[in-house]
Amino acid sequence: MVPLPPVGYPTRWEADVVLRDGGTAHVRPIRPSDADLVAAFHSRQSEESRYLRFFAPMPRLSARDLERFTNVDHVDRVALVATVGEDIVGIARFDAAPVRAGAPRAAEVAFNISDAHQGRGLGSVLLEHLAAAARERGIRRFTADVLPQNAKMIGVFREAGFEVRQGYSDGVLEVSFDIDPTERSVDVMRAREQRAEARSVQALLSPSSVVVVGASRTPGSVGHRLLADVVTSGFSGAVHAVNADAEPGELLLGVPVLRSVRDLPDPVDLAVVAVPAPAVVPTVADCAAQGVRGLVVVSSGFAETGPQGLAVQRELVRIARANGMRVVGPNSYGVVNTDPAVRLNASLYGQMPPAGRFGLFSQSGALAVTVLSSAQRRGLGLSTFVSAGNRADVSGNDLMQYWLDDEATAAVGLYLESVGNPRKFSRVARTLARKKPVVVVKSGASGFGVPPGHAVRASRAPFEAVDSMLRQAGVVRVENVHQLFDVAQVAVHQPLPEGPRVAVVGNSDALGTLAADACVSWGLQVVHGPTAVPSYAGVEVLTAALEAAFADPDVDAVVASWVPPTPETDPAVAAAVARTAAAGAKTTVTCFLGTRSVSADADAAGAGGAPVVPSYPTPEDAVRALAAVVRYAQWRRRDRGHPLSPPGVDLRAARALVEESLAGAPDGLTLGQERTRALLGAGGIDLLARAEVRGVEEAVAAAERLGWPVALKTVGEELAGRQDLRGVRLGITNPVALAEAVADMRQVFGERAEVLAVQHMAGLGVPCLVRSTEDPLFGPVVSFGVEGDPIDLMGDVAYRIPPLTDVDVSDLVRSVKAAPKLFGHRGSPVMDVDALEDVVARVAVLADALPEIAELRLSPVLVAERGARVLGATVSLAPPQGRADPDRRTLPD
Repeated sequence: MVPLPPVGYPTRWEADVVLRDGGTAHVRPIRPSDADLVAAFHSRQSEESRYLRFFAPMPRLSARDLERFTNVDHVDRVALVATVGEDIVGIARFDAAPVRAGAPRAAEVAFNISDAHQGRGLGSVLLEHLAAAARERGIRRFTADVLPQNAKMIGVFREAGFEVRQGYSDGVLEVSFDIDPTERSVDVMRAREQRAEARSVQALLSPSSVVVVGASRTPGSVGHRLLADVVTSGFSGAVHAVNADAEPGELLLGVPVLRSVRDLPDPVDLAVVAVPAPAVVPTVADCAAQGVRGLVVVSSGFAETGPQGLAVQRELVRIARANGMRVVGPNSYGVVNTDPAVRLNASLYGQMPPAGRFGLFSQSGALAVTVLSSAQRRGLGLSTFVSAGNRADVSGNDLMQYWLDDEATAAVGLYLESVGNPRKFSRVARTLARKKPVVVVKSGASGFGVPPGHAVRASRAPFEAVDSMLRQAGVVRVENVHQLFDVAQVAVHQPLPEGPRVAVVGNSDALGTLAADACVSWGLQVVHGPTAVPSYAGVEVLTAALEAAFADPDVDAVVASWVPPTPETDPAVAAAVARTAAAGAKTTVTCFLGTRSVSADADAAGAGGAPVVPSYPTPEDAVRALAAVVRYAQWRRRDRGHPLSPPGVDLRAARALVEESLAGAPDGLTLGQERTRALLGAGGIDLLARAEVRGVEEAVAAAERLGWPVALKTVGEELAGRQDLRGVRLGITNPVALAEAVADMRQVFGERAEVLAVQHMAGLGVPCLVRSTEDPLFGPVVSFGVEGDPIDLMGDVAYRIPPLTDVDVSDLVRSVKAAPKLFGHRGSPVMDVDALEDVVARVAVLADALPEIAELRLSPVLVAERGARVLGATVSLAPPQGRADPDRRTLPD
């Protein structure tokens, strides 16, 4: 039984991590009860490792040493351990140095990694987690004394991306480095994360041996089907079967059957588990004892059944990760790898899908058969397929990390029922989409409904935030599985279009008109045609028309449509289209009316490595798929921008203010005007001077003091704490106009509207809203809109998920429907959008760096012809809840 953590124990520092070789470990703060484990760890270390750590032989640790090492305050003395199974395999600690006035806080660090686990990346993982814990405690610098021969430890510091300084004294290297994340240190961490997670998935998809646990003698049962599929797929490795009722020497489908995983003669890479739910956790424990590397759990009866099932599911994952294993499922439909060197069909599909270059991920086990059947019907070959089921561990993020470097995969499709970590999804998907098309079906368009079995944090963000996240990441969002494969056919088999200019060619005026209309409706430009050859024309005439379209230098893509004069498509026509498209080397889609397949003529198109030409039953389907790929290609060619780094931002000052404010209000608070101004000032944002007044006379006096023109805000007394902004009038230039504005506002708010705020303005302009909220699921969400009717009546607000680039900020401002008001709409002045984007960028940087900012609302931000002035601001702080994608490598809960 795991002992309860001591009081003050920072549970939030616990995390499961993926190591360099794809295995897993658990990182947690040390406990007093760890004394025996620490002693055992020390005894297993070599003499050299002990000497490098303690600068002395230290054959054993004294009781006093163990007490000192395991009893820490988790504030100034912090120690983390990494465990695999029941064993400690790594220890990292820091001891804070005395505070020095005017100097950043520092701490001395020390690391000790098990000899048996060196080379797995434990040192770098522990450094990331220790640095994150230190930053939380206000420490900004690490120092360490290292023996010169301890090259591995010095390498861990340097390779982490920190700026390491070192000196030499009395035979010891004195190492020091700042631990605030830098662009390089973050890049190093993300690259290590990608390689580790990719390898963990590779272990699941390319095992050298498989055991089916729960293999059944009954044909048609799940256990029998799984074993049959693995055997008949031609799997290249060893196959084993386990059935608790097996007879000695029994064979099932030619495979020897054992009673328990523990009876396996050799270690096995992958266990496919199909036993009743109550037997799954014991089975996972057996797999851990046998050294299994990965699990595919097909069994159902877990989180989808309710809280008790969720608890069992979490225990399943805990045991697996603690013992180095990743888990697909539970409630999974299985996994497939069509690589000829592997040929793994550990699924319930019944036949090996055709090999191809499309990687496919499905959260839904129920829809997995539909997805695979659709690919089969279209002849769209797959590279790999994973059904995540309840997505208790392995997710779409893991698969995208794997597909990034998988040469067998040219494009990726994801069927998502929920997004457990949108912040990481956005980051990983953007990286993958820069290299390969990513097509996503996201169900739940009516809201954030989460299917049973999916453990997802609650979210307060509007559903539009999901669409914004996907667009920001460059993925192709489609509405259903049919559209997923429509787009995939183009993405896998055709070159990316150079632009949106299209030629339309066919043998029917009506079909050509439909295709041209579809192009216009989807934002494509018809620059050639529609050209229709006579319906009775032969292959030569059609080929000539197509060659003319491909030869047109203004054409980026070709839509070829054909109405067969007979019920069946003429193979000669299909071959002609395929050959001409291959020679033309431009993106081509075809409509052979009523036909849906990946190629007009697979044999002809595939000859000599020429691209396959996708065909659709209607021209609208063809054009919609083409338009999606055109938009993706345009996104991919765009400048990706640079990470935001506006000058004059003092994040240390901002953090100090936030921590000081929360220290006196542990449940959260709304900052007053002085602290709001100070926090914004740390972000380089100026809040114009404002005076709180009561009555018209005080308002006039304040306006005289601040200087005309002014902005006036009137709110009801019960709304004053919320600083409701509906009663705002801008650009009041004299006492009479101010009195009239107050009278007008009181007609809206009634006589309760007694609290006034008068604020100086610098000219007139377009009032805008810039806002950031900390969401439990998404983390920071930055939103933008033009104040007034666009927001109030149309809900015209755009969203982005930090961290942002300068290009993201530019897109955010331009993505609202009211954006033309900033760019000289109908002869109005062009506003200073650069100044507005600077304000948005600063808000995004503050929100990304400080999860304690529950809400930061700037309203209005008055954008003039020169400058953007912040007239009103509200900042609410709350204790951070922990982001799903923290600044250290960790697997989701």
